[in-house]
Amino acid sequence: MTAPTEETHAPDLLYSQAEDDLRAAVRSLLADRSDAPTVLARVESDTPYDPQLWKALAADIGAAGLLVPEELGGQGASHREAAVVLEELGRGVTPAPYLTSAVVATESLLALTAQEGPAAGLLGELAAGRRVAVLAVPFAAARPGAAQPVGVMADTLEGAVTGVADAAAADVLLVPTTDGLYAVEAGAEGVAVEPLVPLDLTRPLATVTLRRAAGTRLADGASAVAAVRRGLLAGAGLLASEQLGLAEWCLTETVRYTRERHQFNRPVGSFQALKHRMAQLWLEVVSARAAARNAADALATGSPDTPLAVAVAQAYCSGVAVRAAEECVQLHGGIGMTWEHPAHLYLKRAKADSIAYGTAGQHRETIAGIVELPAP
Repeated sequence: MTAPTEETHAPDLLYSQAEDDLRAAVRSLLADRSDAPTVLARVESDTPYDPQLWKALAADIGAAGLLVPEELGGQGASHREAAVVLEELGRGVTPAPYLTSAVVATESLLALTAQEGPAAGLLGELAAGRRVAVLAVPFAAARPGAAQPVGVMADTLEGAVTGVADAAAADVLLVPTTDGLYAVEAGAEGVAVEPLVPLDLTRPLATVTLRRAAGTRLADGASAVAAVRRGLLAGAGLLASEQLGLAEWCLTETVRYTRERHQFNRPVGSFQALKHRMAQLWLEVVSARAAARNAADALATGSPDTPLAVAVAQAYCSGVAVRAAEECVQLHGGIGMTWEHPAHLYLKRAKADSIAYGTAGQHRETIAGIVELPAP
């Protein structure tokens, strides 16, 4: 066996004390302001976003600035801490533009801070929680490392992008065009954000249409492409942590319910067939945690294996989240099929996430290319 070189980085999959403290703060906030009945009520009223919750999470706790260096107004933390926040948001299927703004848009802007321009100023606004930015790419079509579909002409800022996640919550749209990346005010003249009917009501989608809108050029050519790819890579990598949190909630809630639900004068969770199903799901969740933590650690340390770690995490975690949500619905029996129980929110979020920033099959193709293993 070859001895490890000095450059080899052993991934740290454990949680630090600071990460545990951050988790406790976020979980307490969500339990107080975004529990299951609250989320159900908000999505049924077609107003999923809670501005006060976002202020508390983004500004008061400081979660929006975790990836932003201190000199730019952020917390100077890393993707590991952001992953912890996303785990908790996944556990609560919380309607908040954290993944799209504090991760994807923020990472795209961080790629441009070495250049003179408005990116640094906008980053400060995002880190402080005063504004929300969204990268205007299709949530289900954009993926890291691939050529991105561009529907907006650069010279006139005209065109449309459909399926943009959290566009309704955005103050600023980061719009990739045929020759660059522009910052466009969401409420400006010539900008229309038309809501779509999504499967996952906790993460609304919209079509963004520009008609000779005014915008600020942030980057052009290769710099714009690199910025978008950096944002999508971070988004795909940390989406795995959201999927992990979702799967953990489904497993925990299912175990709790099957302990309390009795049939034939005994807990249904004591039946061997159900024990086997939950034990198998536990094994999958543990493996998903390892994959998600590895991706977050690779992003945090700038590992050269980051594209591989992200692809592995997405190829695995998306399927685990879907299976956990399906088991949650099925093992809850009749109550799991009702609109009043939140299980359907988790299943819809898991299904929507499974095709976001690349499907599992597309990420497996990426893995095959990286390790030079011919695909079947």
